[in-house]
Amino acid sequence: MKPNRTQNLLLRPLHTLSPRSVALHAFLVILSILVLPPMLWMVTTAFKGLRDQGVSLFLPAGDGFFGVAWDRLTVDNFDTLLKQTRMGTALLNSVFLASVAAVGATVCCAAGGYALARFEFRGKRAITVLVLGALIIPPPLLLAPTYELLYQLNLLDTYWGLLLPAFAPAFGVFLFRQASVQSVPREILEAARIDGCGELRMFVTIALPLLRPMVGAFMLITYLAWWNNFIGPQVVLQSPEKYPVAVAIAQLKGNYYQDYGLQMAATLVSVAPVMVLFLLLQRDFIAGLTAGAVKG
Repeated sequence: MKPNRTQNLLLRPLHTLSPRSVALHAFLVILSILVLPPMLWMVTTAFKGLRDQGVSLFLPAGDGFFGVAWDRLTVDNFDTLLKQTRMGTALLNSVFLASVAAVGATVCCAAGGYALARFEFRGKRAITVLVLGALIIPPPLLLAPTYELLYQLNLLDTYWGLLLPAFAPAFGVFLFRQASVQSVPREILEAARIDGCGELRMFVTIALPLLRPMVGAFMLITYLAWWNNFIGPQVVLQSPEKYPVAVAIAQLKGNYYQDYGLQMAATLVSVAPVMVLFLLLQRDFIAGLTAGAVKG
C-alpha cells in the first residue's frame, strides 16, 4: 500500500521541509496548545467535587501518583446530571432535531440546487438572484418575522415550527447549485433521459452519488449547527421538556450559585456525541469542502 501525502510528509527529514511547511505546522501546533487548556479544564472540572473546583485549576493536588489526589475525583456530577435534571430528555431532543434537520435540509437543498443548476425554466435567473440575496440577510433579522409567521400558523411550541424554516436555507441551495454545476455533467443526464430515465430517478441514482462528498459535508455542518442551536429553540419553544441540550445546559446556571462541575459535566456529555460523529465523518467532510477546488 502506498503511503499517503501525510505519511510522506512525516517520513521526510526535517531539513528537507520547506520553510513555509515548517512555519505552517508550527502555527498549527501553537493553535493546538491554545485550544487544549480550556478542553482540559472542562474535562477535569467535570470530575471534581465542590471543594476542589475553586482550589485547583486542573486536577486536585494530593499525595497520589503525579502529585494528584485521585481519590477526590468523582462521578457525582454525572449522577446528579442524569437523575436530577432533564439532560437525558434534552439529549434525545437534540438528537431528534439535529437528525431531522440535517436529513431534511440536505435533501431539500440538494434537490433545489440540482434543479437550479441543470434545469431550464422560466424565472430561473430571478430565483438564483433571490437565493443569492437571501445569503446576505443576517439570520437574527429573520427571528421576528419568523415568529409572527409561526404564530399565525399556530406552530409555536412545536418541533415543526422549529424545523420547517430550516429545511431550505439559501446557503445550502446555492452550495449544491455550485456542486451540481461542477460534479454533475449534462452529458450523463442527457444520456439517461435518452434511455428513458425519469427525472426523480435520475436525481436519486445519478446526481446524489456524484454529490456524495458535498452531501456528507453539508449534512455534518447542519447537524453540528442544530446540535448547538441556542437562540431558535428559546424563541419558538416554550415547554422546558422540549428544549434541546444547548438550552438545557444554560438553564443549569443559577442567579446566585454556580456549580461549575455540573455545568462542565453537562458540556462534556453534549460535546462527546458530536465529537465522535465528526471523527467518523471527517473524511467525507474534508472531501466535501475541497470538492471542486481543482479540476479532474
